[in-house]
Amino acid sequence: MDAELMALASTAGTAVVTALTTDVWERTRTAVGSLWQRACPDRAETVEAELLETRELLEGPGADALAEAMADDWRGKFLRLLAVHPDLAQEVRHMLDEVLAPAKTQPAAVVFNASPTGNARVYQAGRDQHFTER
Repeated sequence: MDAELMALASTAGTAVVTALTTDVWERTRTAVGSLWQRACPDRAETVEAELLETRELLEGPGADALAEAMADDWRGKFLRLLAVHPDLAQEVRHMLDEVLAPAKTQPAAVVFNASPTGNARVYQAGRDQHFTER
């Protein structure tokens, strides 16, 4: 396996673990599951279950100590995937750029402040907001 694919696998494994603890975790699960479904359909369900398990571990006690071990595990999974299916490298790059990259750039927290007066209404949202007034 060439150095470029090894670096790609390493980046993907780290990015997946990072994304699992952000708002893009569901998109990450879908993207990784789809990738494995195309490459190894018999392993896709197991890989998705392992993603959920990793996410649960990263949200539990001792998550900081586990994060690097989880990243190593996912680096290995991507390394094995790309060793057998080097033709998927472009799809992995696309997943990194389109799905996983937003996890790196999301702010840790969004703070809203409002000072309504009188009969004012305040509507604040960190993302989509839907409501119906009658």
